[in-house]
Amino acid sequence: MALKSNSADGRTRSSVQIFIVVGLCCFFYILGAWQRSGFGKGDSIALEMTSKTGTDCNIVSNLNYETHHAGEAGSADQSESDTKAIEPCSASYTDFTPCQDQKRAMIFPRENMNYRERHCYPDEQKLHCLIPAPKGYVTPFPWPKSRDYVPFANAPYKALTVEKAIQNWIQYEGNVFRFPGGGTQFPQGADKYIDQLASVIPIKNGTVRTALDTGCGVASLGAYLWSRNVIAMSFAPRDSHEAQVQFALERGVPAVIGVLGTIRMPYPSRAFDMAHCSRCLIQWWSNEGMYMMEVDRVLRPGGFWVLSGPPINYQNNYKQWQRPKEDLQAEYEKIESFAKLLCWKKISQKGEIAVWQKSTDDSPCRARKEDASFCSVEADETWYKKMEPCVTPYPDVSGGEIKPFPERLHAVPPRIASGSVPGFSVETYQEYNDKWKRHVSAYKKINKLLDTGRYRNIMDMNAGLGGFAAAIESNKLWTMNVVPTIAEKNTLGVIYERGLIGMYHDWCEGFSTYPRTYDLIHADGVFTLYKDKCNAEDILLEMDRILRPEGAVIFRDEVDVLVKVKKIVTGMRWDTKMTDHEDGPLVPEKILIAVKQYWTTDGNSTATE
Repeated sequence: MALKSNSADGRTRSSVQIFIVVGLCCFFYILGAWQRSGFGKGDSIALEMTSKTGTDCNIVSNLNYETHHAGEAGSADQSESDTKAIEPCSASYTDFTPCQDQKRAMIFPRENMNYRERHCYPDEQKLHCLIPAPKGYVTPFPWPKSRDYVPFANAPYKALTVEKAIQNWIQYEGNVFRFPGGGTQFPQGADKYIDQLASVIPIKNGTVRTALDTGCGVASLGAYLWSRNVIAMSFAPRDSHEAQVQFALERGVPAVIGVLGTIRMPYPSRAFDMAHCSRCLIQWWSNEGMYMMEVDRVLRPGGFWVLSGPPINYQNNYKQWQRPKEDLQAEYEKIESFAKLLCWKKISQKGEIAVWQKSTDDSPCRARKEDASFCSVEADETWYKKMEPCVTPYPDVSGGEIKPFPERLHAVPPRIASGSVPGFSVETYQEYNDKWKRHVSAYKKINKLLDTGRYRNIMDMNAGLGGFAAAIESNKLWTMNVVPTIAEKNTLGVIYERGLIGMYHDWCEGFSTYPRTYDLIHADGVFTLYKDKCNAEDILLEMDRILRPEGAVIFRDEVDVLVKVKKIVTGMRWDTKMTDHEDGPLVPEKILIAVKQYWTTDGNSTATE
C-alpha cells in the first residue's frame, strides 16, 4: 500500500509539473497576442524579445521570472503600486549634456580650453527628469548605411552643412544628412587619405588596431577605418561646431565629447597603436610640449603619430593658410624638438602629412634623461588628474609583444602575462573568458536581436577585462568598455591590449556623450559597486539619457538589487523582465532585461494603457 501511495504521489507531482509548463506556454502565447495589438515601435521590439523567449517552452522551463525570490517577489509586486513616475524634462533639454553644458562652460577659464572640459553640475542642481527625444525621432539606419546617412530629425542642425560645404563633411538632402566621407584635410574622401597612411603605417596586417583621433569632426576617419579592421576612439569638444560628436555616434562611429586641455585624457597608458590629428586645432607646440607628451603617454611603444595640416609643409602653404611663414616655422621646429625629446622618429613626410613612430623601448632614449622631466604621477591615473609637461617612463615589465588583430582579442594580454593585474593569472584569465562566453550565450537566448545588427553602439558600464565585449564582438557592432574609477582593479589597459576600446568614468557623474547615443547598455554589478556611493536613481536617469528610444539594457546583479532597480525603471517608461542566472534559479545573481519605450517631445509614444 505504501508503494502504491508513493507511486500515486509521483504521478500527481508529474501532472502538476506538466500543467505548470503548459500553463506558462499558454500565458506567454496570450501575452504575445496582446502585445501584437499595440501600435508603438517600442512595443514591437518588446514583443519580439518576449515572443521569441516566452513561447519557447524549453527556455521557459529554465527561466522562472521572479518566482524564486521568496519574500522579494511579493514585496516587488506590492511596491508596483507606489512606484514613482519620473516626469519628462522640457523640450529645451533634448540635447542636454550634464558635464559639458554650453551655458555652464562660460563661467570657467578659457585658458588651455579649460572651459571645454568636464564641469558637472553639483548634486543639488542635477536634473531629475527624463530627457525627451526630439519630434520625429526615428531609429538610426543600420550599419553600414548609417555611415553615410543620418535622419535629420535625430540631430536637426544644419550649421556644418554651410560651414564645411566645400570640404565634403556633411550635406543636407531632404529628410537626411549625407556624409560623403570628406574632411578638412581630405576633401577627396577618407578612403584615399587612409590609403596614403597605409603606405607608411601597417594598417592592413592587423598591427594597428586601436586608433585615437583628436579633434575628429564628424569622425569620418574612424568611419572609414572600420572597414580596415581598425577601431578609432574619436573625440571633439562641444563647441561652435554644433553636434559633431552627436553626428559621429548617429553614424555608428565610436566618439566622445572631449578636448586636450588641462587634465589627462581618460585612457590608460600604452593604449593606442596610432594617434591622429588632421587640422585638429591643438597647439602641439605650446605648454612645453605637454599635449605631445600626453599623446606619448597613451601611445603604445612602436605606435604611430600622424600630424596632417599646419604647420607641416609650411614652406609651400603659408600663403594659402594666410599666416606668417616665420610663425609657422617656429611652431614646426618646436614640434620637431619635442618629438626628439620623446624619442619619436619621423618615418615619413609627404605633402602636408607627417608620420612619427615611437620607439619600441627606451634604449635609444637614455641620453634624454638629462633634458627630460619624467612624470611622478602613475601613468594610468587619469580621472581629473592635471596634465603636466613630463615624459611617461617606459614600463619595467612588458609581458611580451601584442599579437595582430584579431588574434590579440583572445590571446593572453601582456599585462596579464606579466602579472600586472592582481588576482589574474593566465589560467584565471581563460576561465574569465569562458564564463563570459556562457553569459553572452544566455543573453542571446533571451534577446534574439543581439546578433542581427539591431544594436550597433553598445556600452559596458563595468567592463572588467572586456569579457562581454570580446564574446559579443562582430563587425556589426562596437562596445565602449567603461572601467569605473572606483573599480577594485584597473583593467582598462588589458581591454586595449585585446584590441578593444574604452575609457575611465565615474557613474556618479554624467557620461561625456549626447543623449540617445547607445543602442544597448550592459550593466554587470554596477549597482552593487556603487551602493552607498551615489543615488541609484541618478545613475539610472543617466542611463536613460544616453539610451536610444527602443534601446535595451541588460542588468546583471544580486536579486535584491535588481528588484530595487526594477521598481525605479518602471517609473521611467521602461518595460522589464527578470530571468534567472543561466546556471539555474538557486544562483542569487539574476538578469533583468529592460526596453526603453519610444516617446518624443510632441507626445508620440508607444506606451500602452
